[in-house]
Amino acid sequence: MRSEYELSVFINCPFDSAYRKLPYAIVFTVHDCGYIARSALELSDTSQVRITKILRIISECQIGLHDISRTELDSKTKLPRFNMPLELGMFLAAKEYGSAKQRRKICLVLDRSPHRYQKFCSDIAGQDISTHGRNIGRAMRAVRDFLRSAAPSNVIIPEGAKIYKRYLRFSAALPALCHELGQPKENLTFRDYTGFVSTWLKEHAVPAL
Repeated sequence: MRSEYELSVFINCPFDSAYRKLPYAIVFTVHDCGYIARSALELSDTSQVRITKILRIISECQIGLHDISRTELDSKTKLPRFNMPLELGMFLAAKEYGSAKQRRKICLVLDRSPHRYQKFCSDIAGQDISTHGRNIGRAMRAVRDFLRSAAPSNVIIPEGAKIYKRYLRFSAALPALCHELGQPKENLTFRDYTGFVSTWLKEHAVPAL
């Protein structure tokens, strides 16, 4: 039986309103593949320095999913966001310099198009970068295939197209689930969303073979 560490997946991507569709789909895929999505957004603790919290969560996850595609300039500051490449670097450092347990880490790096990352994060040249073109279906397939390769051979994971169809069903049901609890869909926290995903998946489990 795999440990919680082996099943925990650090999600490193922006969750702002302009980008939310992709991380929502990625989180659903992680859970539908039998893993546990983790994020720095899961805990609001003002007593803890943010980077310390991120490092702790990274240390608790064997797997990382890093989407570095969000490089647009902020409309107010006119500067890009560098949190995602920074957290990718923290994950890679934990793998390189950590304990034997930490050195078992594996990760998937996602970008918008092939070789684009070389223009703003060239130090990761040589990494196995996957692309999604900001397409939900492509992102879900990339994540599913990566997680399947990380799982033992006797673990059954649905094909990417099937997970995508299940995600569309869940997305259609989400507004009603939010309404039942009086939670606007636009204001869901990370824990709110993963809770809804987990509950829905328990009620719509894929039949065992």
